[in-house]
Amino acid sequence: MDYLPLFFKLENRSALLVGGGQVALRKATLLTRAGARVTVIAHQVEPALTELVEQNGGQTIIGEYHSGLLDDVYLVIAATDDDQLNERVHYDAVARHIPVNVVDNQPLCTFIFPAIVDRSPIVIGISSGGESPVLARLLRAKLETWIPQGYSRLGRLVGQFRQQVKETFTSVERRRIFWEKVLQGQIAEKVFAGRDSEARTLLESAIEKADPEHQVGEVYLVGGGPGDPELLTFKALRLMQQADVVLFDQLVSPAIVDLCRRDADRVFVGKRRDNHTLPQEGINELLVKYALQGRRVLRLKGGDPFIFGRGGEELETLKQHNIPFQVVPGITAASACSTYAGIPLTHRDYAQSVKLVTGQLKNRTSDLNFDELVHPNQTIVFYMGLHTLPELCEQLIAHGKPAETPAAIVSNGTRAEQKVLTGTLDSLSELQSKAQLPAPALIIVGEVVLLHENLAWFGEDVLQNHGLILPDAE
Repeated sequence: MDYLPLFFKLENRSALLVGGGQVALRKATLLTRAGARVTVIAHQVEPALTELVEQNGGQTIIGEYHSGLLDDVYLVIAATDDDQLNERVHYDAVARHIPVNVVDNQPLCTFIFPAIVDRSPIVIGISSGGESPVLARLLRAKLETWIPQGYSRLGRLVGQFRQQVKETFTSVERRRIFWEKVLQGQIAEKVFAGRDSEARTLLESAIEKADPEHQVGEVYLVGGGPGDPELLTFKALRLMQQADVVLFDQLVSPAIVDLCRRDADRVFVGKRRDNHTLPQEGINELLVKYALQGRRVLRLKGGDPFIFGRGGEELETLKQHNIPFQVVPGITAASACSTYAGIPLTHRDYAQSVKLVTGQLKNRTSDLNFDELVHPNQTIVFYMGLHTLPELCEQLIAHGKPAETPAAIVSNGTRAEQKVLTGTLDSLSELQSKAQLPAPALIIVGEVVLLHENLAWFGEDVLQNHGLILPDAE
């Protein structure tokens, strides 16, 4: 970032505007709206510019620019067609350490006017660093349609009660929680509906009834999907942005963790096979601990929290302690990874049902009902099965599944490093022992795997070599 996105406080401050045309008029409009007293210097000045400046306590000077005009000036703008004059203004301002903007000449600017979305007191500035002002304006146009005008009135209402809330909640964190409930709840909706007096009454009541010393937080159990951040739901992203503390798994991709609120506390509670950073009971206790401190806790899980995610166990603990919670489903790995690998889980010609099975077994394979898994016209998806892959393949064959049944491993599904290895029940274990595709990975068994070669669409390696088999695995 070449420039800080600064907003100048210009109330009763002097600004010099060199130039008297339409561009100067646009800049003067911004300056006067911000409260600046503008002096315009030019040989010719648009009548509308003269009127605007003089109505706002400024002045127009017809004549030549000279450096003495910079005395007691807070900032200066050069908006002329004379390149030499613009350079003089730039160097004179820099010599006096005065911020200067030369219109459409980025190297001569020490500050830049962003494109503005004005919902005063809420103001959003969009800047391209001078590289593409048109793109900045297009983005502003999008934001204008997304942000209701009511945010202006909501901002003013909040400002009127800011000090009172500060006195009620001595903790910065609890003030933030209070305001986020206000700004995302019924009070805000009343303002947007034009019922400002009702909103004021509700806000006054909320402050009076607040008990800052006995606040119970809330837990958000959120499915982060298999890895691609664009597969997150809108609700998941909203809760990720408002949580005070984040407990996240090994399976949650770094790109998704980075979307959480930047100042939230982040606690890694990931698990690998035979290496649990924190046992499940410890995670449950942490959720309770943080919530009883009045904090909003995000429990971020890979995939979906209710599909081999032990989310139900965590919610049972929260229920025992009367802690409120929300659950946001995520796209489970079976659906997302098979889709990104070009392997439909069902297909009229190959499979009319799907079974999702955990391959992380307490007693190796003894606690799986293989008689149910070997039914024809059925796709089987094993989660967390890489370490038991040989036993899974052997038992499926032993219980009647043909050894030539197509099978695939999808490693790091939906992520940039996704790899797909295809074979059969008879060959997949040996292929994997040579390829060594890493976890997280899914194992897909069924005739639908045959479609991978024609339907694979995601990932450069997949497109170049459907059914990836490394050279030394041949």
